[in-house]
Amino acid sequence: MVFLTIDDGWEQDPGFLAQVRDRRISIAAFVTRDAVEARGATDPTAQGGRFLGAGKWGYIRDLRGAGATIENHTLTHPNLPALGYERQKAEICGTSKLIRRHTGSAPTLFRPPFGNHNTLTRKAAKACGIDALLLWTATVQPGGKIAYQVPDKKLRPGDVLLLHFRPGLSRDFRILVNKIKRRGFEIGNLDAYLKAATR
Repeated sequence: MVFLTIDDGWEQDPGFLAQVRDRRISIAAFVTRDAVEARGATDPTAQGGRFLGAGKWGYIRDLRGAGATIENHTLTHPNLPALGYERQKAEICGTSKLIRRHTGSAPTLFRPPFGNHNTLTRKAAKACGIDALLLWTATVQPGGKIAYQVPDKKLRPGDVLLLHFRPGLSRDFRILVNKIKRRGFEIGNLDAYLKAATR
């Protein structure tokens, strides 16, 4: 079993949404306000995406309706350890409130931008109702290529794969899902797994 996660929200590709819905693929989306609402400078991972910000929060609601969980990735994608406690809390709590307002459900997971966090981050996340911080074990590059963080370059049970909302997402996602299945893995439901593990 491996788990799929996707960050930011810049590229709102309807083909990706259709795959999540039609193939019933479990995914956790960690969104930032600036990406979803197309505020400020475009994140480099968006690569000038064609569907950039087109769906706004409606696309995120549709993803949730397709079975994805919508989780917290901050308002503006800052390097959190460079901020004090109150600013970190504002980034995390502000996003949780937006997600609840737009989807009807508060996030329980938090992914710090760049994976960077400190004790203040964990304290702020807890104060904002977050149950756990979640990082990743491998990233997915354009073309569905998996960039491993282990020397043997293989998927392992329990791996958390990180994708980004970027151009070509629906094609890359299809390639990735087929690759995972060919290697004998199933795609797990992260939300259900974590709930079962904490009972």
